[in-house]
Amino acid sequence: MIGVLDLQGGVVEHLGHLHALGVPARRVRHPQELDGLAGLILPGGESTCLGKLLHQTGLDTAIPAAHARGLRLWGTCAGAILLAKAVEGEKPHLALLDITVHRNAYGSQLDSFTATAEVPPEISPAPVPLVFIRAPVITRTGPGVRVLLAVGDRIAAAADDTGGMLATVFHPELSPSLAFHGWFARLCGLTVPSPEALRGDDAAWSRESWTKLAARPGR
Repeated sequence: MIGVLDLQGGVVEHLGHLHALGVPARRVRHPQELDGLAGLILPGGESTCLGKLLHQTGLDTAIPAAHARGLRLWGTCAGAILLAKAVEGEKPHLALLDITVHRNAYGSQLDSFTATAEVPPEISPAPVPLVFIRAPVITRTGPGVRVLLAVGDRIAAAADDTGGMLATVFHPELSPSLAFHGWFARLCGLTVPSPEALRGDDAAWSRESWTKLAARPGR
């Protein structure tokens, strides 16, 4: 099972992609809800707000402890900032993944954009769509951290394969592609369709599907 941190940000969309893959998933708001998870997604949102909520709930210490026991972690956008060991001009939050991040490096909300890019074949054999919203940039990767994707000269995705951590500065949950969710599920040891089987056109969700997920208890 994979958890999605449900304190603030894009929770429903991640749950929708996991549901489309057939991966059991649940929301995580309290430390005890980490029990039994193979992985945890830290979604996009507002990193300062999320950092405060992590501290208030005790998840700021519970998540590193669970990771030390084998919990895989994936941070998207603000979630990548939470995972980073260094944040330019600020104090880090969980400080688990050996990267440095520059917040809002792509500009304001009005500078949001989409793109398409090639990724390692184990993630997808075909180019994947990318959605950038007030996106940060990974400016440094430490030893053992692999760059998965660069857009121009800017690092947009990186992974610590040994430690089981992934950071993406874009929002895979806002595109129709299931490629990154499938790769993270496989990183967590779960069985999902192969990369070749995950095509963006087949993964599109209707507005009705999102509405049903949003209406679930606990939203």
